[in-house]
Amino acid sequence: MRLDFSSFIGGFAGACAIGALAMLGGAARPAQDAAFGVLTVQRIDVREPDGTLRLVVSDSARAPGIIIKGHEQPHPSRRSAGLIFYNDEGTENGGLIFSGERSPDGARHSSGSLTFDRYEQDQIVQVQASEDGAARSGGLVVNDQPEPTMDWAAIDRARNLSGPAQLAAFKAAHAGGTQRVFLGRREDKSSELILRDGAGRPRLVLHVSENGAASIDFLDDAGKLRRQIEPLPR
Repeated sequence: MRLDFSSFIGGFAGACAIGALAMLGGAARPAQDAAFGVLTVQRIDVREPDGTLRLVVSDSARAPGIIIKGHEQPHPSRRSAGLIFYNDEGTENGGLIFSGERSPDGARHSSGSLTFDRYEQDQIVQVQASEDGAARSGGLVVNDQPEPTMDWAAIDRARNLSGPAQLAAFKAAHAGGTQRVFLGRREDKSSELILRDGAGRPRLVLHVSENGAASIDFLDDAGKLRRQIEPLPR
């Protein structure tokens, strides 16, 4: 059989044109709903019609970096699966991450964190849980964060420093919050409510030990116990 390549090329070009028109027609149609029994993916990006990123659902391998107004840079420590939320401008403003495994020595490890961030700052509310072998804790944390926006480029440079120089660089970059409230279970199996002042110093502590001993402690700005209230003897 003799093949007419000129006819083949003409037919192929016509098929491509028809396919392109079909694709353009599909793009012009509104998005269609779909239903699936099981959808297996490594990552899902949820975006607004204008392309603004609002949510990322991912495994640990495809976890996003730090995204500020749509621009991404590496995250120094994010290695967990979960969900990362973004504000109306495509900037990260909270998330839910979790992990867990048994190490070769048999110790169990688990962690989870749900956070809510200030605008272009770090978390101000966090629900957290942590298990590292026998050390287990969990609770609610409320933080203050600096008023200015974090300087991400300066933070990245500060990672190469150490000691007091690094702390000073982080502070200059407006990074590093102050814990104001903790409510939860401590690693010693006690439960506590700790209220701190603006400098992060504990001033009022409600404490119940594992065996039921309870107290209310008032502390001064040096951390010294000024007054303690305990239950009256029976």
